[in-house]
Amino acid sequence: MNALMISNIVLWLVVLSLVLVVLALSRQIGVLYERVAPMGALTMDKGPAVGEAAPAFELADMLGRPQKIGLAGSRSQLLFFLSPTCPVCKKLLPILKSVAATEKKWLDIVLASDGEMPEHLAFYRQAGLEQFPYLLSTSLGMGFQISKLPYAVLIDENGIIRAKGLINSREQLESLFTAKELGVASAQEYLTNNGLNEVQVSRKENVNALVG
Repeated sequence: MNALMISNIVLWLVVLSLVLVVLALSRQIGVLYERVAPMGALTMDKGPAVGEAAPAFELADMLGRPQKIGLAGSRSQLLFFLSPTCPVCKKLLPILKSVAATEKKWLDIVLASDGEMPEHLAFYRQAGLEQFPYLLSTSLGMGFQISKLPYAVLIDENGIIRAKGLINSREQLESLFTAKELGVASAQEYLTNNGLNEVQVSRKENVNALVG
């Protein structure tokens, strides 16, 4: 009987010790999560700068629908440059669809590329991108001086470029929205001066809720 009581006491002590260890590890993970800032989109020193007016275009998409780029309106635009032969671009398509749904109150997403119509039209339909305007225009890419893909430019409702950069993940795409909300050229600029901000924490929680 005494041996049973002693074993139970030892067992409870072990359980309590494990609980304390888990709590300590959880705290450390939280501290690391706050200290390790997310990598935002890589801004390249080419094309119109953040804060400048975007080049204005009036074009028709592949389905013949008229589109206005860089002109003042009631909504912001995310101009996303991609290619049918770009593996990273294809990986980001489900993320674009998700972002279009979560940011639909204020944002329009416009896809852009150049090349031959048949190839792009097949890609457009096969990937189920009909919800997005898809522009084929060499002059559009030259206007923004796009040299690498996938690349995104966020233009506000006044036609001003608010953020831009190479995009390889949802985190980097979200960093463009964070930069706009904070009024900075990039998420890195803000993080360098102020550390992790509440806006990004809120967005991370939203993303985690969607994934979960």
